[in-house]
Amino acid sequence: MSINESASPVTPLVEVQSAADRGPDLVVPAAIDPNDPPWGIPHALIVWVLSVVLIVVVPILAILPYVVYRMITQGAMLDLVNDTTLIFISILAVLPAHILTLVIVWLVVTSRGRRPFLGTLGWTWPGNFGPVKCIGLAVLLLIVAVLLTWLFGGAETQLDQIVKSSLKARFVLAFLAVFTAPLVEEVIYRGIMYPALQRAIGTLWAVAIVSILFAGVHVFQYFNNLAVVSVIAVLSVTLTLVRSRTRSLLPCFVIHLVFNGLQALFLVFQPLIERYANQQKAVTALFIQTLPRFLP
Repeated sequence: MSINESASPVTPLVEVQSAADRGPDLVVPAAIDPNDPPWGIPHALIVWVLSVVLIVVVPILAILPYVVYRMITQGAMLDLVNDTTLIFISILAVLPAHILTLVIVWLVVTSRGRRPFLGTLGWTWPGNFGPVKCIGLAVLLLIVAVLLTWLFGGAETQLDQIVKSSLKARFVLAFLAVFTAPLVEEVIYRGIMYPALQRAIGTLWAVAIVSILFAGVHVFQYFNNLAVVSVIAVLSVTLTLVRSRTRSLLPCFVIHLVFNGLQALFLVFQPLIERYANQQKAVTALFIQTLPRFLP
């Protein structure tokens, strides 16, 4: 081989682009700080407002055809409280509302695909707060919730009425509580709202405002039961403090998921539990009635 041939440049197997060639639209994931998001408070508020509007409007639009059909066929106004089909449709319509909300969140977080979704939100495990702590805190929160509702009681909530309306409504509610609600609510409140507020007005005010907004949207469901409202408030403050402490969204999601998941399991198996309890009561009553026959 000649000297000229050995001095010729070698073509690399993989072409590496320089920062100038990549263009201004591409953001390197490693450079993204979840506490310094590329959106501000106006965008965060718009996402929050749209999420509330969707969760109200989509179920109304979903039940309208059914309401019109029943009015035409029966010629009378529906019993909105006791119509199990109408309740089921309204609960099922929360799923497309959640999907549309996630689309809006994705557009804002990624700037229409130009930024990574999970990396921008801080979807990582922090070194100081792993899965075990998340599960333990979720169980502790559930115990606190049970104690608060047991001590202070309260009237039947709208959620209780939905659960009792039909078995299919109960199952759909359990599905939403596990597979969509934790993700949607965490990316909105702790993923988008909190970092924008924290950067602008500080951690304390950001925790307070996010907690109030989160609890506030649930007041409509539980307005007649202050014990349940207090449980939601405790959950919201805890999740937001975890987001502030860990600077990560993933622990908040896992805590929320486990908290809802345990309740969803109870919703699904509650009919079996109640049936078993009633059988045990019947056996106990029969034993008590027949017991004097065997006493000396």
